[in-house]
Amino acid sequence: MATSAPLPPPSTPGLPLPAPAPTASAPPAHGPFTLLNDEPVAEPGADLLGAGRAARQLAGLLVASRASTPFTLAVDAGWGMGKSSLMRLVDAELAHAPEVHTVWYNAWTSTGADALEGLIKSVLMRFDRRVLRRGLQRVGERRALLRALRALSTVAAGPLGVAGLVDELWKRLSVDSQARNEMRGAIGDLVQEWSETAEFRPRRLLVVFIDDLDRCSEETVLAVCEAVKVYLDVPGLAFVVGCDRSALGPNGLLRDLSPAGSAFMEKIFQTSYRIPAADNHGVKDYIRWCARTAGIEPLLDDALVDLLAQRSDRNPRRIKRLVNGFVLEATLNPVWRDFGPDAVIRTLLLQYFYPDFYRMMTGPSGTVDGDVVAEFRTYRAVRRTLLAPAGAPGEETDVRDFLGRYDLVLPQPLGAGGDEVLAVLERQLPNEFPDLVVNPAFTSLVDELTARPDAAQLLLRLREGPLGAGAEPTRMSREWAPVWQGLGSGADGYATGFGPPLAWPGDGTYGGYGAGPPQPMPQQGRVPAPQVPQSPVPQGAYPQGGYPQPGGYPQQSPYPAAPVFDVLWVDDQPDRKAVVREVLEGLGAQVSHVPRSAAAVQALRNRTPDLLVSDISRGSDHSAGFEMVRRLQEDGNYDGPVVFFTIRRSAEREERAAALGASLTNNEQELRELVLLALQSRAEERTPPGDRKPPRRGALPQSGWFPSL
Repeated sequence: MATSAPLPPPSTPGLPLPAPAPTASAPPAHGPFTLLNDEPVAEPGADLLGAGRAARQLAGLLVASRASTPFTLAVDAGWGMGKSSLMRLVDAELAHAPEVHTVWYNAWTSTGADALEGLIKSVLMRFDRRVLRRGLQRVGERRALLRALRALSTVAAGPLGVAGLVDELWKRLSVDSQARNEMRGAIGDLVQEWSETAEFRPRRLLVVFIDDLDRCSEETVLAVCEAVKVYLDVPGLAFVVGCDRSALGPNGLLRDLSPAGSAFMEKIFQTSYRIPAADNHGVKDYIRWCARTAGIEPLLDDALVDLLAQRSDRNPRRIKRLVNGFVLEATLNPVWRDFGPDAVIRTLLLQYFYPDFYRMMTGPSGTVDGDVVAEFRTYRAVRRTLLAPAGAPGEETDVRDFLGRYDLVLPQPLGAGGDEVLAVLERQLPNEFPDLVVNPAFTSLVDELTARPDAAQLLLRLREGPLGAGAEPTRMSREWAPVWQGLGSGADGYATGFGPPLAWPGDGTYGGYGAGPPQPMPQQGRVPAPQVPQSPVPQGAYPQGGYPQPGGYPQQSPYPAAPVFDVLWVDDQPDRKAVVREVLEGLGAQVSHVPRSAAAVQALRNRTPDLLVSDISRGSDHSAGFEMVRRLQEDGNYDGPVVFFTIRRSAEREERAAALGASLTNNEQELRELVLLALQSRAEERTPPGDRKPPRRGALPQSGWFPSL
C-alpha cells in the first residue's frame, strides 16, 4: 500500500517556523573519521581473515573427541595474531552442537592463588543447582559426622543460589590438605552426574576456554595449570587455552622454573594449534576494510597497503594500531599538513616499533647538529669501513670527519684495528645504535624515509614542531586531497591555512583550518593550554610551586600526601621533556626550574633541594650537565641525590653519571622509581635513628646517593 509523506507540523501565529531538518549532504559535526576497537571477532559474519574455516574444523574435532576427555588444546600464536577471535568463533560453532556447553575464564583477571579458585569456581558455576546440592551433600558425607551435619544444616538453612552453593562447596573442598586431596574425585563425581543424559543421546561436554594466559605472572600461570591438571583433569571436561607457547617456555615467563616444574608444564597441553599468519591477499583486504571503517581509505593506495602488510608482519592488532595512529596524527598534528600519508605511516612505524630511536629523532638528541637520523646513517657507513678487510676501498674523508667529532683517529692502514676504534666509538653513541644497525627492517625503514625529497624538512618539523601562525599560511599537500574530494564537499582538499590535514571544524568547511583567519598553532605539536600569568623568577630565589599548573587538568598525586619535597630541575629545553615535570608533580614534588648552570648555582645558595634533576647537553655543549654537577660537588654547594634525564643514553654517559654518584635514565618509569627512592631516603634521614626501619632491598645508601641503574 502506498503511503503519503507526513504533513508538516502546524505553525503557531507569532512563532517562527521550526528549523528544517538537516539534509543528508550536511557534514556531521563529529566528522567522518573514526577509531577502530580491538575487540575479538565473535560472529562468523565478522570474520575477515578466514579464521572461520579453522574454527569450524576445531569445533568439529572437539565434539568428535568428547569420549577422549579430559584433554587440553593450546591455541598458539603471538601477540595480536587472533587467538581470542579464533576461540570466540569456535565457541560460536559449538553453540550448534548437541549437548555441548562452554564457559570462559580470562586468566588475566586473577592473580596468584586466586586464579586456581577462580577457574575451579567458573567451572562449577556451569552446573545446575540439583547437581551442586547433591555434590555438597556427598562432600559432607565423606567427612566426620559433625562436619557432615554442619554441611547439611547449611544447605537446609535456606535456598542457596548457584553462586552460594559454589562458594559453600569450595569452602568444603579447600578447608585443609585432606579435603584438597579429595577435590579431584568430588569434581569428577559432579561432572559425571552433570554429563549424564537420556538414553541414545551423547554425553554432555563442557569446553572451558582460558584466554590471555601468556599475559599473566609466573605464579598465576602455575596456579591455572595446577587447576587444569590436578583438580579439573576429569572426563567430560575439555580445555582450550589461548597463549603464546614461546612466552610460557624456558626463555619466557617461566625461565626460572625448576626442572620438575618444566616437566609438569609439558604435561599440561596434549596438543596445540599454531595459528598461521593470514595470506597476503587476505591481509591487504583487511587493511582496506580497516581504512574504510576509519574513513581514510582514499588515502591508502596500493603501495601504502603493501607497506602496512609487510611492516606489520600481517598482525591484525598492529594493523589496527597503525590505522588508529594515522587517524589521530592526521586529525590532531599540524606537522602533517605539508607532508603526505606516506610520511605519516613511515614515521608511525618508527614510533611504534622503535620508540627509543623515535624519541631521539623528535627530541633533543645530543648530536652535533640535532639530526640523529643522519648520525645513525653515517655511523652505519663508518662501521662498514672500520670492519672492512685491510686494503678495501672506503671514503676515508667522511670516516675521518665523523670520528673526529668523538676525538677518535682513523686507523692506518685502513682496516687495521678498526674493531677497537669502533668499540670506543660505540660507547659514545646511543645504546640502541649497535643493535639497530644490524636490524634490516629498521635500516630499510630509515632509508625509505630519508629517500623522500622532503626528508630534511620533515625531520626538521618533527624536531621543532609546526610552523604555526607566525608564518605564512600554507597550501596543504595535494596528497590529502583524495579524502576530501571523496566526501563530496565540493572542496579540493588543497586549502590554504593552518592546522592538521584531516581536522574537522564541524562548520561544514573541509581541509583543515582552511577557512577563516589563521588560528595560532602550538609549537612542538602540543595542544596549547590556557594562558596562565607568570611572574618572573627573582634571581637566586625559588619560585613557589615551580611551574604553573596547566589549565584544565590539575595534577593529582596517586600517592599519599607527604611533606613538601623540593626538586631543582635544570634543563634548557623543558618543553621537550615535559614528562619530567609530569612525573615530579604527579608524585607531589614542588618543582623549581632553571635553564642554566649559573642559575642553578644561584638558586642553591638560597635553598638546598631534596633532589637535583638535570639534563646533559645544552646547546653545543654536550657535557654541560656533568660539568655543573662536578663543580657543585667540588665547591660544596650540593651533595644530595642527582638524576640525569636525557633522551640520548650511551655507555659513556652512564659511566660519567656513576662516577659522580648519580643515576641516568631516559625512561619515565625509571625516573619515577628514582624519585620514590629519593623520597624514601629523605624520610629515613629525617627519622630519629631509634625509629628507623631496616632498609628495603634496593633502597638508597645512607649518603643519599642513587645506585646506578
